[in-house]
Amino acid sequence: MQTLIIVEKTGTKVTAYCANTGLDMKKSVTYMTLKKAADTGKNLFKTSSSAKFKLVDKSFKPTEMGESITPASANAATNDVFAFLTDCTKKRPKELFCEDLTWKFLCRNVMRGRNMLLTGPTGCGKSQTALAVARALNREVFYINLGATQDPRGALIGNTHFSKDAGTFFNESAFVKALKTPDTVILLDEISRAHPEAWNILMTVLDPGQRYLRLDEAVNTPTVKVADGVSFIGTANIGSEYTAVRVMDRALLDRFTIAEIPFLTAKEESKLVKQLFPDLDKNAVDAITEIAGQTRSEVRGDSPKISTPISTRSVLEVAGLLVDGFTLAECAEVSIYPLYSQDGGMQSERTFMKQLVQKFIPDGTEANLNGAATADPNNNNFPF
Repeated sequence: MQTLIIVEKTGTKVTAYCANTGLDMKKSVTYMTLKKAADTGKNLFKTSSSAKFKLVDKSFKPTEMGESITPASANAATNDVFAFLTDCTKKRPKELFCEDLTWKFLCRNVMRGRNMLLTGPTGCGKSQTALAVARALNREVFYINLGATQDPRGALIGNTHFSKDAGTFFNESAFVKALKTPDTVILLDEISRAHPEAWNILMTVLDPGQRYLRLDEAVNTPTVKVADGVSFIGTANIGSEYTAVRVMDRALLDRFTIAEIPFLTAKEESKLVKQLFPDLDKNAVDAITEIAGQTRSEVRGDSPKISTPISTRSVLEVAGLLVDGFTLAECAEVSIYPLYSQDGGMQSERTFMKQLVQKFIPDGTEANLNGAATADPNNNNFPF
């Protein structure tokens, strides 16, 4: 695939973008190659992904490139992005607690057709953040859970079928159809759990200098070009506590811009719970968010007694149970304790969690480490 990179130098600032996609290419070109082009007033061109870049005159127009993006149209696109980002925080859903800078960064990259990788602990809202950005930009979303895909080639490319009427025919995947749809956001959920074959298939798709999917390995096999404006957002859990994840290939990671999505602060989490469950008593909200916050602090400590914190997803699950009449002790029994091992007896993770939860059981409630709490029927101060 031919690639023409437009190199512009304004003062000391150098920009480089792909002529037929408008994507920022500075990270895809070595510093020395880009500097040489900028100093000589040339553009860069290569005939295939394996070829080296050559210096070409500004007037050079390769064949088979399609319609190029001129500096004027590139500036127009920049103005559109700038105008949207000026007020983009107003497009953020009130239930999504994402820092202004992170939200602006995500919106900008999707508008530019960049690949984003959202990393963070499980249950912190990575997938919801990606979906919220797509909705804010009025983009169609195609969702694929790579962690649950047992047949990567079938899910990403398609399958060959046979029927008596049509004979042998190829049925392309929904992913291929999404690649052909301009301005689509493709959410690659749980990419860190994907099979390595899925990563290999995605290599050319995610490469800003290639952006195509080969349907087969045979010679002269047709390829599918990624449509203009398509943006990929991946989500990944990175850390030793996630035993089912694979160490992601460095070449694959380099095709993404990484944004970290941390757990909510105690204040943000309390606000979220109150928004979603307005009838829930304030004492209950404070209790469950504080328990979750203490587990996160414990995990970050030098000698943590538990291996995993309580996620925002789990906090909302407990809040829903409380609204439906469960006591805090009952919520812990069915929703919190099963997350922690009983190995180690009194030194186990589950014992630690029972001791932690017990601190938040209201006066008048008796709880022990071996069974559920028993509510005092005479105590009406705490509705949970």
